[in-house]
Formats: sequence, C-alpha cells, structure tokens
Amino acid sequence: MMPLWIFVRMLVLLSEQDLPPESYEPFENVSDSTNIAAVHEDEAQPPVDPSWRKRRIQQDSFGVGERLIFDVAYGPIVAGEATMSIPETVMYRGQVCYRVVTTARSTQFVDTFFKVRDRVETLIDMEGIFPWRFEKRIREGRYRSHRKEIYDQPSERVYYKKDTIDVAPYIQGVLSSFYFVRTMDLEVGKHFDIDNFGDGKIYPLRVLVHKKEKVRVPAGTFKCILVEPILKEEGIFKHEGRLRIWLTDDAYRMPVLMKSKALIGSIDARLTRYTRHRN
Repeated sequence: MMPLWIFVRMLVLLSEQDLPPESYEPFENVSDSTNIAAVHEDEAQPPVDPSWRKRRIQQDSFGVGERLIFDVAYGPIVAGEATMSIPETVMYRGQVCYRVVTTARSTQFVDTFFKVRDRVETLIDMEGIFPWRFEKRIREGRYRSHRKEIYDQPSERVYYKKDTIDVAPYIQGVLSSFYFVRTMDLEVGKHFDIDNFGDGKIYPLRVLVHKKEKVRVPAGTFKCILVEPILKEEGIFKHEGRLRIWLTDDAYRMPVLMKSKALIGSIDARLTRYTRHRN
C-alpha cells in the first residue's frame, strides 16, 4: 500500500541472497526530471466515456509543487535518500492527473557494495484520487525490474503484463493509496479499509489510526497522527513486518516519519526537507 516499500527495500535486500535478474530496459540516462511514463508510453487508451460518473474528493492536503525529501536510516547509519514529489499535472484519457514521482538512492558509501536507484511514477486522478497508471524501475545491486500497471477505472480492470485483472471500483495502487490516506478523516481509535493492487495481486488493507503525538525529525518537530496499514490477507507486507507512519495533524497530512521493523531494530525514513504544494 504505502510507498515506504521503495525506501526500505534497499536495506531489507542487503541481508538477502542474490536475487535473479529480470529482463529490463536500461535507464541509467533517465534523470530525476524525466517523465519515464512518457518516455516508455506504449499503450493506447481512449478518452473516458463522458457518461461514466466519476467520484470527486475535495482535498487540500497535497498538490503540484509538493516535494518531500527523506533520509533512510538503519539505526545510526544513513544508507540513502528518498524523495516524493508532484511536479505537474498531465492529461490522461481526457482526465487531469497528478504526476507523482518517488525515488530512492543509496549513499556513495552504500553504492560501493549495493547500489540502489529506484524510481516510481503514478498518475493519480486529480478529482477522484485514484490511479490511472503506475510504472516502477528498480535497480538494487544486481537486481533489475521494470513494470507497469494500467488502471481502466471505468471498466474496473487492471492490465498488468499480459493479464487483465478484475478489480473493485476505484482500486488504489501501491503509491496512490498513500496519497488517498492523506485525504481521509483520521480519527484516533478508528480504522478504514482500502482495496489495493500491486504486482499483479489485490491486497485488501486496513488502516489503523492509533494516536496523536509529537515527532522530532531533521525537518523539525511536528504534531502528528500515527497510522498503521495492516494486510487483511497474506501479501505485500508479510516479510517486512510492522509498518508505522506519522502524518502531520493538520490539513496537509504530510508524512514526517516512517518506520518498518527489520530483523534487528528498525528502518526509518525521516523527513529532512519539504516544500508545500502551490494553492
């Protein structure tokens, strides 16, 4: 569900054996400003039928111009940097979408034995806060992966590799679900469920809202709400353990700290710098 997977895998995989290489397209020359979705666009999707009644969610939590930068640490060791940004809106199937980009990059020291260059993009419908398209490019050590998911929301289908998967209305993706949570009314002691899709499978999630507390990170001290996504069925978070996310207790619901249990200790993504979105 949450994009913390892109942050924590760089360290989780350090303790694993060699992963089998996947077929992939080289992307060493793709810069941080490159729209990889446009570079590798190969699917033809028609405009949405105007008779489709799309949901609309009013939100001011995020928008174009937001940029969040995190350090990724295992205990006292900072192993990399991760970013989450919304650089622009684009048109997709006649719908205005946020182009959301996340990256993860290992430090120069970690590069010497386990180089990480991960990049994920998704197109999130600006009105309905659901995904239309998802693409990820992973480089972790000798492991390479390039995958895409196309969300035909009006038809309630997802196209992944050569498969067509029937899904629930307005199903979320790995990255879009994170932004969807930021639009929710987070009441301590309550929970809500999200239908989530990733890597060819459907993952029903339950998001628990635990408590409010102050959190100190390199970017400052923030009043936060602690939330925790729990898999209702076996799936994506099983091997990563407990995941906790601290969102600011204000209209922005900005993530400032994310923790995932490791075999020993925890892996933390801590906000170091941020830019608010333009109103």
